Amino acid sequence: MKYTCKMLAMLALSLTYSLGHAQETPKEEDFFKMMKVRVPEGIILEVGGLVTLPNGDLGISTRRGDVFVVENPTSNRPYFRKFASGLHEILGLAYKDGAFYAAQRGELTKLIDKNMDGKADVYETIYAWPLSGHYHEYSFGPKIAPDGSFFVTGNVAFGNQEWWRAESKVPMRGWAMNITEDGQMRPWAAGMRSPAGLNVIDGQLYYTENQGDWVGSGGVWKVNKGDFMGHPASLRWTSRSDSPVKLASDFFYSKLDERRINDKEGRPIKPENRVNEHFKTLFDMKAEFPELRLPSVWLPYGILGISTAEPVKIPKGTFGPFEGQMLVGDQGMSIISRVFLEEVNGVQQGAAFLFRSGFRSGVLRLAWGNDGSLFVGETNRGWGSAGDANEGLERLVYNNNMPFEMKAVRAMPDGFEIEFTNPVDQKSAQDLASYSVESFIYKYQPVYGSPPVNNEVLKVKGVKVSADGLKARIVVDGLRPFYIHTIALNGLREKDNFHSLVHPTAYYTLNSIPNGQKLSISEWSTRNSANDAVANVVPKAVQKIVIKPAAKVKPAAQAPKKVSEKTAVTTAKAPTYEEVKGILASNTCLACHNATKKQVGPAFNEIAKRKYSNEKILQLIHNPKPENWPGYSTEMPPMPQVSKADGLKIAAWINSLR
Repeated sequence: MKYTCKMLAMLALSLTYSLGHAQETPKEEDFFKMMKVRVPEGIILEVGGLVTLPNGDLGISTRRGDVFVVENPTSNRPYFRKFASGLHEILGLAYKDGAFYAAQRGELTKLIDKNMDGKADVYETIYAWPLSGHYHEYSFGPKIAPDGSFFVTGNVAFGNQEWWRAESKVPMRGWAMNITEDGQMRPWAAGMRSPAGLNVIDGQLYYTENQGDWVGSGGVWKVNKGDFMGHPASLRWTSRSDSPVKLASDFFYSKLDERRINDKEGRPIKPENRVNEHFKTLFDMKAEFPELRLPSVWLPYGILGISTAEPVKIPKGTFGPFEGQMLVGDQGMSIISRVFLEEVNGVQQGAAFLFRSGFRSGVLRLAWGNDGSLFVGETNRGWGSAGDANEGLERLVYNNNMPFEMKAVRAMPDGFEIEFTNPVDQKSAQDLASYSVESFIYKYQPVYGSPPVNNEVLKVKGVKVSADGLKARIVVDGLRPFYIHTIALNGLREKDNFHSLVHPTAYYTLNSIPNGQKLSISEWSTRNSANDAVANVVPKAVQKIVIKPAAKVKPAAQAPKKVSEKTAVTTAKAPTYEEVKGILASNTCLACHNATKKQVGPAFNEIAKRKYSNEKILQLIHNPKPENWPGYSTEMPPMPQVSKADGLKIAAWINSLR
């Protein structure tokens, strides 16, 4: 009955807001257009680094070890000139004083064109760091610090019998390093797992992290000297005399179980997510490890990314209302997210929004063109991405039309203040049915990733809309420090065109609740059209429902014929894609899987070929076995939050693809 009432209320609300307002809401592509940069035949970019030169030319490094200079990169006919080649997987590029600096797998290299013929003739090692030769030992950067030195980060390694456990086998794996022009290296921060995205923004080093062991989801972190970012593998090197991080491995593991368990034969067992366990979170452990740095903003896994990449600041006068905010690429989902940051009680936090999706390959690097467009460097070889091209170079161009978006979300002592790019329709904005808020967090555990946990639906008690319609302040019960708050504005409409928001959902990381004045109850609007709809619509509908007693059934003359298990399976009607699409989307399955093509994970029809039972697929949703799919570098995280009913429905649809 409750479900029926809710559905009727939502239907009434939808009809109230849609009748007479039939204009279609514009989409991302109506404001930010993707333009493919024309690349000469024979060049495979697989972009690892991007940098805009002072004259507007573009420097590109590739995973195949080449460096190109692109002249007139914003024109219809850019000219590609190979500047250097033969390097080892260059996953970052910087330009300083007429020279390129490239982060190879094992060194920071300076590339100089001494004879001015347009090609590097000097390859100078600035600093080299050790390699163990194991998989995953990528190196990223460099980014130029305010004093002219360089920041470089190094991945941890995989490859032993415990293939799921990231390790720092040689010094500086899992660290940020600060390297001077004359080759002096200073360890800067530890605890990184896969720090593919780093940048210096307004003089501050930031980095982005990818989900994995000890990392529940991606996000954006500030990095100061001496910080511990959360992954314990690199702590084995904190006893070095030059280490600014003093947290020791033994102390860390005395507080958190790394789950090194063996089976009866003595073979190690891969840790799996435990449902209904007593778990720890990052913020729980902040009290034990003061040097532990919490993320400024979480980017929820499968929603705003799975392999978080480079962050950049939107320059002044660029991309309209969003100047000064941050854009963050994602390699796995082929998207760019937008991040609004603020400081509350001396702590950085803020909101993340989807910004632009649909890139042709995995978004790894971003660089601003001199014309205000954004260059997007892409790759997916071996890593997988939603975009099915192996590489790409695109430009994102703003057409100067104003999208109806949440410009910013700010924390308040009693809720949130939402600022809009265009005035809102007052009736929809003053209606509590237009808003919903939930909160959740992730586990801090040695398992690959984490499901969202401690989920709660929070009550929106009231709303105050500014007279100009550019701000709405919502009063929310049950705010939780350190939690991600999902703020959805699905019922809100624009004043002039009655459009919906292009992106109606924000994800606010509430590291600290502000002090200050709360709204008085006299200032709120408490009108809720959903309640009105239930009161006005449901009773009439209910009155018309006549429940007849069940008819008596006569005993059958003979027992029905037995139906074989095989016949039952083939005759049971499987759900259609349209019937499961919403379930797949809400559980983030579509972020990694496609019905017919390999993406970040295997195609659903490939899973169907394994002939798992529906119950087995449900079991694998809750606790995946990535060792069953060795051709995929990104593990599927545990998803016990998927209900049994939804999981079996997904499974039945997958098996119907056979």
